[in-house]
Amino acid sequence: MTAVEATCAECGVVWLSPGDIVVRVCVDLQSSASYTYHCPECGLLAAKPANDHMVDFLTSIGASLEAWHLPDELREPRPDGARINHDDLLDFHLLLQDKNWFERLEELVGGAEDFTGRAEYRRGERSPFPRDWRSRSFRRGPRYGL
Repeated sequence: MTAVEATCAECGVVWLSPGDIVVRVCVDLQSSASYTYHCPECGLLAAKPANDHMVDFLTSIGASLEAWHLPDELREPRPDGARINHDDLLDFHLLLQDKNWFERLEELVGGAEDFTGRAEYRRGERSPFPRDWRSRSFRRGPRYGL
């Protein structure tokens, strides 16, 4: 059986079977590849960069290949206007301290319409989207038993 020598940050040199290694290749950036594995000694996940030769070698001995794409958000056009700076973040933080922050935010946005073409729903109204960010269960999350 083939064994591959790898280095764990905690344990040092470890030996892996090809089935323990996942090779990840970005389809959009052909020069971006890596391989990951869990250390058999401590269980730590390790990720290392891989060149084309390493990708060919690891996949030829039986490591699984995972192709991934860059997020679609990177291809979206950037809005015009100034970038967000530290003052903007501080202003937003102070806005969230107010009990009526959502209404204040709606005033600042000026009645913007959402992607459905309808005006934004008022806080406290039932959202037509069951897992919308305005719904109580979504904000609280599953860890609170909702």
